Amino acid sequence: MPTPDPLTVTGLLLAAGAGRRMGMPKALVSTDGVPWVRRAAEVLLDGGCAEVVVVLGAAEPEAREALADVEEGLTVIVCPTWERGMGESLRSGIAALQARSAQAALVHLVDLPDVGAAVVRRLLAAATGRDALARAAYDGVPGHPVLIGGDHLPGVAELAVGDSGAREYLRRHRPALVECGDLAGGRDVDRMPPDA
Repeated sequence: MPTPDPLTVTGLLLAAGAGRRMGMPKALVSTDGVPWVRRAAEVLLDGGCAEVVVVLGAAEPEAREALADVEEGLTVIVCPTWERGMGESLRSGIAALQARSAQAALVHLVDLPDVGAAVVRRLLAAATGRDALARAAYDGVPGHPVLIGGDHLPGVAELAVGDSGAREYLRRHRPALVECGDLAGGRDVDRMPPDA
């Protein structure tokens, strides 16, 4: 029996929010001089995603500038309705993936600065087919990134509303958990540290 071709996974980076609790768009927050949007895009590429689609909204010109010299394989789109919540950004990103006939998506959030390429590589190992559905877990707690095979993308888009993103779809379909707590903490950062 022939071995199936490996699934081609496109990274989908959600970076459109205004970061109200942070006091600025999280895409523009920097660690060691590197804006989070750039770092997250490079993590997806370095981790093995074939290409990356970045969804921008708030501070789009500045975020786009932060990505200006990232290597090939990056596409930037703008979600015109980003203010309505992450669900809008996710739907915009999924529409872009479906337009390019993506086989699967690895959905990542811009506010996870400690999640590195090793986490992405571990999740991509779960990309076994268009019906794949898996998410990173940190000490057993589900988190991001989330691997969504192409068969699931329409359903995720249909249920993505407000700030819930893919939460309801994942609750109903129970993705496999891929433990990554040995690689990162996986917690989103909502507030600027006091010494920043």
